[in-house]
Amino acid sequence: MSRAVTILGIYVVDVAFFAPRLPRIGETILGDDFKAGPGGKGGNQAVAAARAGARVAFVSRVGDDDFGRQARAAWAADGIDAALVTTSPTAPTGSAFIFVDSASGDNAIIVAPGAARELTIDDVRPALERLKPGDIFMTQLEAPKDVVIAALAEAKARGAVTILNPAPAADLPASVFPTVDILTPNESEAAALAGFPVDGPDAAERAAARFLELGVGAAVLTLGAAGCYLRTAEERLMVPAFKIPRVVDTTGAGDAFNGGLAAALAEGRPLAEAVRFGCAVGSLSVTRRGTAPAMPRRAEIEAMLAAG
Repeated sequence: MSRAVTILGIYVVDVAFFAPRLPRIGETILGDDFKAGPGGKGGNQAVAAARAGARVAFVSRVGDDDFGRQARAAWAADGIDAALVTTSPTAPTGSAFIFVDSASGDNAIIVAPGAARELTIDDVRPALERLKPGDIFMTQLEAPKDVVIAALAEAKARGAVTILNPAPAADLPASVFPTVDILTPNESEAAALAGFPVDGPDAAERAAARFLELGVGAAVLTLGAAGCYLRTAEERLMVPAFKIPRVVDTTGAGDAFNGGLAAALAEGRPLAEAVRFGCAVGSLSVTRRGTAPAMPRRAEIEAMLAAG
């Protein structure tokens, strides 16, 4: 039986606008399309992992509003255990503004976490107490940083495999890195943590080596269309991205990768194989619009892996 996946993060409602460019201050432009739906890095990763076949518990905080109720309905539809998601009686469920370049699918995002700003370690502790050795615990940096740091340390102490997706980029104390079994930054996040530009495989190797020096067990850098770079004490591996006919929307691709990675690790796959599995999930997600709704299901993932 696969191990459990517990994800700490935020849920927000994504409001995405597709347009040729961002407007300048004081300017109004016409967009090409508009989408609204479930999002937030933690929420997206939970959906990605669940659709990939994992048993997922999500830990967050939402508002006592229509968006919060819609979130719970969406989690139930994907089989996600949200029993430990708390509800704020005063703060609203968060939201995110997403600009998507209609031509390239690239994005720019502003996140307002809303009720998730109120998360405390006491909210998270019941989920941490359920962790068994070998379970997967994953988090990001959209939830309050002090809560994330404390949760990683406790999950590590309980024998869980800890994954930190350091997004959005933020300064971290040196004490955090030894509590992280797998660090999964993208290029800009890796650059912020390493202190130098990460713009290709060579720079990715230098950054990954730096992260291992800081104490992480493994570094997996996501490099967009180039794929992923995996570095452990024993292994250095470039995992190429899968070929897709067209990129439609890159929003949530990193979340898709991380959710897929967690699901594959929960099945007991070796790290390199789990990274390839995550690449397949991420590659599929950019072929359609949206974040959580764009996460692929297991049959699609298996078909892409088989086509290779």
